[in-house]
Amino acid sequence: MSTSGKILCFGEMLLRLNPPEGELLMQGNTLTVRPGGAEANVAVSLARYGAPTAAATVLPDNALGYGVRDELRKHGVDASGVQFRPGRMGLYFMTPGAVRRPADVLYDRADSAFVRHVDTAFDWPALLDGVEWLHVSGVTPAVGPTGTRAALQAVDAANAAGVKVSFDGNFRGKLWGEWAGDPPATLGHMLSTASIAFADERDFALVLGRTFDDADPHQRRRAAAAAAFEAFPTLDRIACTLRVQESVADQALSAVMLTRDGSNVVETHAEPIHMAGVIDRVGGGDAFASGVLFGLWSRWSDAESLAFGLAAAGLKHSVHGDFNLFTAADVRAAMAPGGFDIRR
Repeated sequence: MSTSGKILCFGEMLLRLNPPEGELLMQGNTLTVRPGGAEANVAVSLARYGAPTAAATVLPDNALGYGVRDELRKHGVDASGVQFRPGRMGLYFMTPGAVRRPADVLYDRADSAFVRHVDTAFDWPALLDGVEWLHVSGVTPAVGPTGTRAALQAVDAANAAGVKVSFDGNFRGKLWGEWAGDPPATLGHMLSTASIAFADERDFALVLGRTFDDADPHQRRRAAAAAAFEAFPTLDRIACTLRVQESVADQALSAVMLTRDGSNVVETHAEPIHMAGVIDRVGGGDAFASGVLFGLWSRWSDAESLAFGLAAAGLKHSVHGDFNLFTAADVRAAMAPGGFDIRR
């Protein structure tokens, strides 16, 4: 096991409410409630894999906030960086997809405790003490001016402390559209501090103000990576998945990691995994990021880290909710050929 330092995941936690499979929102009278949030999803996976992982977020000072904090603790995440402030719990409603109908997300997070207080809640130099990696995403700055300030404070403090930044693009157009933010400038600033970016050509097109329109998706990503490496000198790796969908329930997922080698871009690929009967794809990108980040934290090769991340993402599609509820041994088993027999 690696003797690396701690991994800190920073972002808003939410409660996810969704109707039963096959029902539209408000069609029936039942909603299932589960905790989630992009960065918390990564934290839970990393802790379950065995990495020392902490979460930094702001939760409401009420029963909902403490209950969500306890969910982190249950999975082994260090929740000492969780702050409690007045305000409400952020929510999102997720209508599951089916057949040819995609899933749909409705956010209800305005004026949450996180949004109200996040830019004044943390002593970043103290919080980053002993941390090797800070994981952040593009969701945090999208929630409003306080989120933007907090996200930039976090990555700038990490750079000042010599902490490596893991950045997941996670562009949320619905959130950015609710206020007069500046996604290209803000996300570009965050990328300028990152060592690894979980992003694809769409993220880099937005930030760099240019298009990558080759008909071949691999060529698009190669060109986008070359442009990103030129624009962001601290960026060492870019990792992303490529999804092919026959329907909501029948999909294939592959992955690529692109690394800087002088003026060249080196590619590492993970072959597609085919998933029939997908249960829930929400959190799949976070599962991928957690798997790759765990591999880098463990000092594995890029190929092994990428394969582990893709296998973790595949497993996430088999369970309801945002969290990926598997151990490193489970992911290793999923990487083995012919691993579908009942384990007795």
